[in-house]
Amino acid sequence: MPDHSPNTGPTPQEARGLPGDTDRPGFLRTAFLFEGGLLGVAYLLGWLTDIDPLANLRADGAAVSHGMLGTLPLLLLFFWSYRQPHPELLKIKRFLLETLAPQLSLCRWYDMLLLSAVAALGEEALFRGVLQPWGENHWGWVGGMLVSNLLFGLVHFITPLYGLLALLIGVYLGLMLDIGGQRNLLTPVVVHGFYDFIAFWVIIQTYRAESAQ
Repeated sequence: MPDHSPNTGPTPQEARGLPGDTDRPGFLRTAFLFEGGLLGVAYLLGWLTDIDPLANLRADGAAVSHGMLGTLPLLLLFFWSYRQPHPELLKIKRFLLETLAPQLSLCRWYDMLLLSAVAALGEEALFRGVLQPWGENHWGWVGGMLVSNLLFGLVHFITPLYGLLALLIGVYLGLMLDIGGQRNLLTPVVVHGFYDFIAFWVIIQTYRAESAQ
């Protein structure tokens, strides 16, 4: 008689050592909980410091335009550094391809778009919505930039160079907060989210190309 029992063998992805589609919900759930949790941390710190993390978040077409245009310098930096053979840059690239890319490769484009948006909102609410104003209240504008971005670099400290790049990107996002003459958190949120989405897409394409070899 033919065997009608379920096929419990590995999928083609699993046979090549890649995560299967069944891993996607778990990865997304963990990612959204973590990134969304940063918004909760922002509100907790905001409550302790009497700062509303989203007080300066306003829907505004100019802020979106500034954000989209403001992403271009970061993307140029990303594409340039991604192709450089410098050992420290290659170390960052391999880390992303070996730890983040396998899970991201399971995602649909709309998963990545939503994840990028949630990550951008959570991180910007915390670092630009609470920590930067808190630092400004105590030590002025320079103090706000230093406090928020030293911490931003620290939490992204995968390697010393990655932490330094994150610090500099954080400074740039802090400057984008006030671009146009009126503070609006939407601008760095758009920059951050759009940058993450494009970076995710590039990392996934590299990972899939390497996996197919």
